[in-house]
Amino acid sequence: MKVLRTPDERFGNLPDYNFEPHYTDIHDADGTTIRIHHIEEGPAGAAPILLMHGNPTWAFLYRKMVPALAKSGRRVIAVDLVGCGRSDKPAARDDYTLARHYDWMSKWLVANDLMDITLFCQDWGGTIGLYLVSEFPERFARVIASNTGLPLGEGESDFMKMWVGMMRDATHFPWDMLQPGMTHPLSEAEKQAYLAPFPSPEYEAGIIEFPLLIAVQNDNPGAPLNRKAWEKLKTFDKPFLTIFGALDPVSRGWERRAQAAIPGAKDQDHFVIEHANHFIQEDAPEILVERILRFLDR
Repeated sequence: MKVLRTPDERFGNLPDYNFEPHYTDIHDADGTTIRIHHIEEGPAGAAPILLMHGNPTWAFLYRKMVPALAKSGRRVIAVDLVGCGRSDKPAARDDYTLARHYDWMSKWLVANDLMDITLFCQDWGGTIGLYLVSEFPERFARVIASNTGLPLGEGESDFMKMWVGMMRDATHFPWDMLQPGMTHPLSEAEKQAYLAPFPSPEYEAGIIEFPLLIAVQNDNPGAPLNRKAWEKLKTFDKPFLTIFGALDPVSRGWERRAQAAIPGAKDQDHFVIEHANHFIQEDAPEILVERILRFLDR
């Protein structure tokens, strides 16, 4: 497997982002070494808050939340999914499968030996993060799912049909899709920070392929994996909270399914942020921090 690595100089002088990089090497089933990046703030011995992002973002998405959460005395980790951010980027679209994403992040989780985790996950960070919860429930103390879901091959919305169809033959990522409708208007410096991991379209294979891995169709290869994970999540009785954006066009409605099916979601202070779009971390970081800390203090 050919793997690309974004030059470090692409990550200099980003707005509100001055975090030291941390790296973990894992190995794909074919033997390829893949380097996965995360940032980490707060006391090393504290129980971790793990922040997982979606497509096409990276740990930069959490730049306004990490310092505030760490100030509360927690250890805060924001990881870049493979193909995103400062993590390595397999070069071919067919290098990316849902099973591989699950395997890569499972190996990262075990290699870092994280325990007593509070997971905050959004978009693909939620799909992959919820799979990790299903496979390693002993490592997770609580979960906050935000603008995400676990597709079970039950059909696609009009939005998803458009998104998957558009990306099937794409040769570069349509960055204009980040806004409007997905987040509030970004500054030019913020837009460039989201582009930083991708010096050219050849680095974008992972983020272009992500939409095709969304297991909304019954014959999607990832659907059986997600159905198996969902059955396990229906036995997860540790605290499970949903915080969704009312303006999210992607995953709206999944929170009600989670609240009804996951035992740990019972009697939690579930919340909808009225002005928040899909990338809720951009639209409402202060509210998210307040709600996360309230959840931790219960």
